[in-house]
Amino acid sequence: MLSVEQAIAAILAEVEPRSPVDVELGDAIGLTLTADVVSDADSPPFDKSQMDGFAVRSADTGDSARSLQVVEEVTAGRVPQETVQPGTATRIMTGVRLPAGADAVVPIEQCDFTEGSDTVIVRCGVTSGTFVIPRGQSMSQGETVLRAGTRLFAPQLGLLAELGHAQVTVRPRPMVGVLATGDELVPIGQIPGEGQIRNSNQTMLTAQASQAGAAPQPLGIARDEREHLKSKISEGLECDVFCLSGGVSAGTRDLVPSELQAAGVREVFHKVEMKPGKPIWFGKLDAARAADGRPRWIFGLPGNPVSSMVCFELFVRTAIRRLTGIAPATPQPIRAKLVAEHQTRGDRPTFSPARLKRTDTGAVVHPIDWQGSFDLRATADANAMIRFPAGERVYAIGEQVTVHQW
Repeated sequence: MLSVEQAIAAILAEVEPRSPVDVELGDAIGLTLTADVVSDADSPPFDKSQMDGFAVRSADTGDSARSLQVVEEVTAGRVPQETVQPGTATRIMTGVRLPAGADAVVPIEQCDFTEGSDTVIVRCGVTSGTFVIPRGQSMSQGETVLRAGTRLFAPQLGLLAELGHAQVTVRPRPMVGVLATGDELVPIGQIPGEGQIRNSNQTMLTAQASQAGAAPQPLGIARDEREHLKSKISEGLECDVFCLSGGVSAGTRDLVPSELQAAGVREVFHKVEMKPGKPIWFGKLDAARAADGRPRWIFGLPGNPVSSMVCFELFVRTAIRRLTGIAPATPQPIRAKLVAEHQTRGDRPTFSPARLKRTDTGAVVHPIDWQGSFDLRATADANAMIRFPAGERVYAIGEQVTVHQW
């Protein structure tokens, strides 16, 4: 049986980043650049005003109020036509190009000016460069402004828009199929009968896939019957990543591993030394066995909801990050102090739901009162999970523990 670290390493060895594609800029949020982006111009492209006010020669201002002749008014989108000569000023708006001859801007609040007048009283002195944004202060032509591997969110998309990139080359968002298996499952809008439960795992896993940057594809429920499962597996193998929930343990109706094998999927590992989530299964449909020549990656997740959720966070998210070029692809736990005593026991490392909080003095974490892998209610109060090593031990308040954020 593999350790968690060995399982993650096996996933990384099997999953390769997807080939780059060009997408519209508005569709690139959350995706990863595959090439550096270089500015093709200075920004700003000219010296510009940082304030609404008057463009002046700093030499024309001083300790006492000075009267200057207003030679021009320049509003946004217009270009100054007049040169600021000694004893003159140009009324100017924020973002407008600084007129020739001027080297500073006096804010309107520090001036006495009447609309329609051809003079302005400047009440304060300014030095050269006051309230002027010089050309190229934000970025210079030829400067690398975004590196390959950068994940694109609102600030990066805004920068790309400023540079005129209507399209951008990224690693595409993988499609993640989610299939729940089990005769006991009913749709979430249906009242369960005797021995039945609602299909909560599909909603949970599709949400996790979306949060991980993938495009989830819910596939419904597969019954514990080979022909129906076979049909659903065929549908799921159209996706880049295929997650099945349930049917991977050792029960008589746990048919997922054998049906995946029958569909041409190669098993990479089955079972990991962890709690919850021990029965997890991972395999690959190699490119040579796929009809379209593209590989697929398949995760058989345990049916218990917390087990399924934990395995997604550790393993499926790693695969998605690898596919989309996010580095590092591996989980990045942090260290935090316990704020409550906690006792643990067991022969496997345990991932226990917890509430993580960041404070001025560092991260602190509170274990949630969690009853086991069926207890989805407890995870609703959690935003992380503490990894407790195997063995029996009481952890004291203030001890440092390893925490994985959700």
